[in-house]
Amino acid sequence: MAALGAVHAAKKVLRKEIKARLAAMTEEEKYRQSEILTQRLISNPKYQASKQVSLYLSFSNEVSTEGILRHIFQSGKRVFIPRYVGDKMDMLRLFSQEDYDSLPLTKWNIKQPPDDDNTRDDALFAACCNPLAWSLHGRESNRGEGDRIAYFFPPLGGLDLIIMPGLGFTPEGHRLGRGKGYYDSYLKKCAVLPSGQPYTIALAFREQMCDHIPVSEHDMTVDEVLFVEK
Repeated sequence: MAALGAVHAAKKVLRKEIKARLAAMTEEEKYRQSEILTQRLISNPKYQASKQVSLYLSFSNEVSTEGILRHIFQSGKRVFIPRYVGDKMDMLRLFSQEDYDSLPLTKWNIKQPPDDDNTRDDALFAACCNPLAWSLHGRESNRGEGDRIAYFFPPLGGLDLIIMPGLGFTPEGHRLGRGKGYYDSYLKKCAVLPSGQPYTIALAFREQMCDHIPVSEHDMTVDEVLFVEK
């Protein structure tokens, strides 16, 4: 317990340091690095081979993903975006640029589907009404009195790639999140599905890179970190 407390304390100090670095960045520098990283990602073989991609929708102190989102739509890939509700994060289908433009903003100034939007495909579970799917894959949900029962099963292929946000990274793939554990929990859910854990790529400003990040056994590493060295 003491060791875990020390890790949490060290993370808190590091988060404050990285936030100060990000606050000192100009908008021009953020744009410059974001453009470079967008091109690096779309040239990455893992991205090029992917068909179903999870992409975070960036806010002001993150590498911009707007160009990546446009490229995903142009290339015919399926894209899934985060929806945060309490301590839970789902990845829901985004269908077009117009769909993106129509999304409401959260209190964190991030676009996401409304909490009561049940019309979108989930990256981990696709809805159907075939009782055989229930017997084979086993997840049932009563959506309310008088509603039909929806049967869920993992879609073929699952997610191929998750583009990861974060506050800090090491070149080796250690990641410092913002303290909620959303992506660590989500990757553990992915790992138990037949499709397995997707490949993960993080996008980082140079100012977010660290020589060392304190980690615990619950912290998941990133397969690849893309950043601008200079």
